[in-house]
Amino acid sequence: MQIVGDGDFRYELVPSWPNLPKYWAFGMASDGAVNSKDEVHIFSRGLHPLTIWDTDGNFISSWGEGCFSANPHGIYIAPDDNVWLVDRDYHVATEYTPDGRALRTFGEKLAPSPSFIGEPFNMPSGLAIAPDGNIFVSDGYGGHRVHKFSPDGKLLLSWGRQGTGPGEFALLHNVWVDSRSRVLICDRENHRIQIFDDVGNYLDQWTDLVAPGDIWIEDDVVYVVEQGAGCGVSVWTLDGDPITRWRGDRGPGKGSVRDGHGICVDSEGSIYVTEIGDAQRVRKFQKV
Repeated sequence: MQIVGDGDFRYELVPSWPNLPKYWAFGMASDGAVNSKDEVHIFSRGLHPLTIWDTDGNFISSWGEGCFSANPHGIYIAPDDNVWLVDRDYHVATEYTPDGRALRTFGEKLAPSPSFIGEPFNMPSGLAIAPDGNIFVSDGYGGHRVHKFSPDGKLLLSWGRQGTGPGEFALLHNVWVDSRSRVLICDRENHRIQIFDDVGNYLDQWTDLVAPGDIWIEDDVVYVVEQGAGCGVSVWTLDGDPITRWRGDRGPGKGSVRDGHGICVDSEGSIYVTEIGDAQRVRKFQKV
């Protein structure tokens, strides 16, 4: 039994999760999200891009076959259980019903905005919804911007540019909005999480991280997958105080995470890490 973490945040690595149907494979598992029914959604770069599982790893459903580019990237499930999927190479973010019917799309498929203009989108990476319903998109690889939309899809404002200073980004790899309406951005290649208010004013940054790739907040606890050397998982308070951390290259966490890219957490506090690279799998850490 492999145990990682500390104190009230201790986890047992589930040896094999989920129970993939015969002949199925994820391909690169880009990101994950959990809905109100504790159904775990995995967004991947294989033949079945959106798969749905219960927390025990039993298959529920899949959809989206043939609908995405070779690099689908981020997933966010709204409070109404609609599913937002961000396709990096198609340059769009699309809202779907839980059974996969497209409702609306932000951006224009295969039509990236020139990066010097700063309009949506140029290789976006993630999306999150604030407590007031406003929608934030990390325009990550090409745009180097954060875009804020109203609930009905009107672009309200954008901020950011390429760089290393406060409010500048090397790569916005994903986004979350916390219960305080602060916007947290995984600025991966700058090895930090930057924090802004909901109108783009810089507030703070957390720098004790190695290539933070994705962020999930559950019950005001912050979960981060770190993609750098010794890829691993770290857990934080909303004020940026570390709770626990483990890496896949040493100690009790050795071998537990290899190519982490996305992270999500279910209602019981168990963590799911999606992996790309050679691993191409999902790792579940059952809370104990």
